[in-house]
Amino acid sequence: MREDIHNAVITWVDPPVEPGSGRLAGRTLLVKDLIDTEGVRTTCGSRIRGGCVPKRNAPAVQRLLDAGALLLGKANLPEFAWSVVGQNPWYGTVHNPLRPGRTTGGSSSGNAAALASGLCDLGLGTDTGCSIRLPSACCGTVGLKPRWGSIPTNGVYPLCPTLDTVGPMARTVEDVALMWSVLTGKAVPEPRLAGLRVGLLTRPPSVGDGRRAPANLAAETYVADLERLGAHVVPAMIPEPSADTWPLFFFEAAQSHRATFPARADEYGANCRTKLELAQQVRPDEAAEAYRAIEEWRRFEPPVDLYVSPTVGVELPPEDCDELEWRLPLTAFLRPVNLLGWAGLAIGDVQLIAPHNATVLSAGLAWERG
Repeated sequence: MREDIHNAVITWVDPPVEPGSGRLAGRTLLVKDLIDTEGVRTTCGSRIRGGCVPKRNAPAVQRLLDAGALLLGKANLPEFAWSVVGQNPWYGTVHNPLRPGRTTGGSSSGNAAALASGLCDLGLGTDTGCSIRLPSACCGTVGLKPRWGSIPTNGVYPLCPTLDTVGPMARTVEDVALMWSVLTGKAVPEPRLAGLRVGLLTRPPSVGDGRRAPANLAAETYVADLERLGAHVVPAMIPEPSADTWPLFFFEAAQSHRATFPARADEYGANCRTKLELAQQVRPDEAAEAYRAIEEWRRFEPPVDLYVSPTVGVELPPEDCDELEWRLPLTAFLRPVNLLGWAGLAIGDVQLIAPHNATVLSAGLAWERG
């Protein structure tokens, strides 16, 4: 067991003595403790599932292991992955190695902290509204929220299936692209920014609830480098959805927890319980309107090849902040990507957004290589 001063890991396992063979041979892997691992408990960061031991690996885990990755353990996360900061009432707060005292972001908190501190080489996380990209930005690492449906989510405890994704995390775009290739069976794309029309996104759309974030000019600092690498950068926007999409998130979260909430409400932490209480109040007609709006929004065809935005673009709050006060400011540029079903690649606080995985990975590789 390695020293874990950042509380990044819930459960450690002994990796095989002999490294496997394959494209990830010898690379150490930490899996978010929301994703099934054969014979290793999967707590979902909760009290309720603290003793759950799956009988098989989730397909995404199995593909990485088959490629030679060595499982080190299960990464800490907020309870049931429903938080934008790294707090957990049962397993403790994950600490930020890059910015001590500041949040790691959530919910793939342990993965990002472990990568930033050198505890592991690779991480497998999930992203429903921000959860791979936000911790990657907070901890200075790299994470891909893949296009919805492109990597199987079987064996991942659901939060909102219409938005849930599972994806790779690492310290470099190169390693994230390699993991994505293993997870999808597709070739690693060639680096490319030259000739791409890149949209500078300085004000993200809201999620249809009328609370649109103000303009944030942080991404303007990336323009000179993008143009030096051959991109044509233009101002761009993403239209607003036609209705409030929050009811869909709450409706599906309530369905995901219907076996244990409200029947076992007292076994949930205060933050998660508060959100699930709100979720019980969503009417079927509100959910139906949200589904319609998301289906319509996902038909939008962008006028650019790629968008660039900050991943976060605001000063990080303290690790003990009130999560309910920070969930919108920290995720303004992140949640719309899930609702659209697109791919989002966080390279620290640079976010590349496009409808397809290969586009953001290709651009990210070019950006990294400079």
